[in-house]
Amino acid sequence: MTLHPVLAPLEGTLIVSCQAYPGEPMRDPRTMAQIAAAVVEGGASAVRAQGLDDIRAVKAAVDVPVIGIWKDGTDGVFITPTLEHCLAVIDAGADILALDGTRRPRPDGRTFAQTLAAVRDRFDGPIMADCDDIPSALEAAAAGADIIGTTLAGYTPARPRTEGPDLELLRELADRLPAGPMLVAEGRVHTPAQASAALAAGARAVVVGTAITHPTTLTRWFRSAVEEQ
Repeated sequence: MTLHPVLAPLEGTLIVSCQAYPGEPMRDPRTMAQIAAAVVEGGASAVRAQGLDDIRAVKAAVDVPVIGIWKDGTDGVFITPTLEHCLAVIDAGADILALDGTRRPRPDGRTFAQTLAAVRDRFDGPIMADCDDIPSALEAAAAGADIIGTTLAGYTPARPRTEGPDLELLRELADRLPAGPMLVAEGRVHTPAQASAALAAGARAVVVGTAITHPTTLTRWFRSAVEEQ
């Protein structure tokens, strides 16, 4: 499978997810755009942004590909959960569309494959499947996803949550999809060593979010360490 031209420059690189949660002080598209510009200055090859306003703001602030998602809800399938969400993310300017790639029921009743096929009628950019296990990744690849992400591994009942990135999943997917879509490690990559280990396990790029762009969580990590002394 030949990589989409947008993806070729991302091989072996760091992608940074710039997100803040509702109610947090940094939950503002202008803030996310500034953070995106800062991580690009630090060497990020692409930026993952959440929400239509954030996608528009980040797209205007950086000159690297923007991976767009729209989180709607908190349970079940909520990462760009329907075809309507997908098309809105595309219209907001995302260069790469990311959506839930699990086999769970979707709010609009479509399967991942049906959603992807409908998106292809409107969008010729890369599509990223946020998967949670081997079967979901293989099905997403068979449906034509350009990127397989381990984003949801450990966040559904499909696999236990590992302390860091799910390296075992990465190794098996690298073996099962050697010439297929681009395999991207995402989820609980909290240190440079873990990012390196994910590449060594077979990932072709690594997404880091919380450990770079979420100061509330970072502060909690340090506070806990200090209070344990």
